[in-house]
Amino acid sequence: MLNTIGYEGATLPDFLDTLEMAEVKILVDVRDRAQSRKKGFSKTALSNALEERGIKYLHLKVLGDPKEGREAARAGNWKKFDKIYRAVLKTDAAQNALTEITEIISKERACLLCYERDHTTCHRKYISDNIDLQTSSKTRHLGVRKFANAA
Repeated sequence: MLNTIGYEGATLPDFLDTLEMAEVKILVDVRDRAQSRKKGFSKTALSNALEERGIKYLHLKVLGDPKEGREAARAGNWKKFDKIYRAVLKTDAAQNALTEITEIISKERACLLCYERDHTTCHRKYISDNIDLQTSSKTRHLGVRKFANAA
């Protein structure tokens, strides 16, 4: 099964708890740059935190939204964003990565990661829609739940 999640506005503990509740076994990072200003969400820190929870981490940079696509999305220029990202998905590298994700979800529960909380304004929806068409499945878009963490 395929899920997607965005970490915008989330804490790392709530993010990890949400993945565990959804029984995610592998997180597929589809950010072009697996860096974040938000503590715990850069590639190394995130992969270490996931490993502690028994969740694998895979970064598929080739499925990332390039800088010009991110800029178009931030500006609300959805037509330009759409054109840029659809061109990314047509590349051989992206097609190979989509095949890799399809193979992963045939064996275990996976989740695509990007920043945006709302999947409808993120390139990960393009990825999940493509995979849904290939596999006749339905992706579940997770929202990070807030948990009452005892501190």
